[in-house]
Amino acid sequence: MKYFNVGKIVNTQGLQGEMRVLSVSDFSEERFKKGSILALFDDKDSYLQDVEIVKHRKQKNFDIIKLKNFNHINNIEKFKGFTLKVSEEKLAELDEDEFYYHEIIGLDVYENNQLIGQVTEILQPGANDVWVVKRQGKRDLLLPFIPPVVLNVDLENRRIEVDIMEGLDDED
Repeated sequence: MKYFNVGKIVNTQGLQGEMRVLSVSDFSEERFKKGSILALFDDKDSYLQDVEIVKHRKQKNFDIIKLKNFNHINNIEKFKGFTLKVSEEKLAELDEDEFYYHEIIGLDVYENNQLIGQVTEILQPGANDVWVVKRQGKRDLLLPFIPPVVLNVDLENRRIEVDIMEGLDDED
């Protein structure tokens, strides 16, 4: 079975078994909602068990979650550094022009049929996602995922067409 990262457990929160998760999911509200089933992987990326979310809230840049049957800090301290993942079968169908992060990361980015680089990471700084494009011999390019910049995403051909607006590339 294939799994996709949704968050990393970075610390405990209080004494009642809550934990801080640094989300890497494009749908954290959906992923961490009450009743969601996620897979717990240890720090060596080995599957441990499925876990059920019983409580979720946002706090600053973290998602605070509580897992079913883990009711005290002593039960969860060992999970620091572990990863929460969702199985491929639990991924929801997306609308047109919506993508999962794992579909975008690794795609080649082109402007006017010229290869610019490859998407290596997706950041969530605010209103829209920012795609980090690794370029040869240049600094990484930060592209906002907005219509005037990202013109077309072709998952089948692993290709993204963009229009780099003035001011986005500080090396020009």
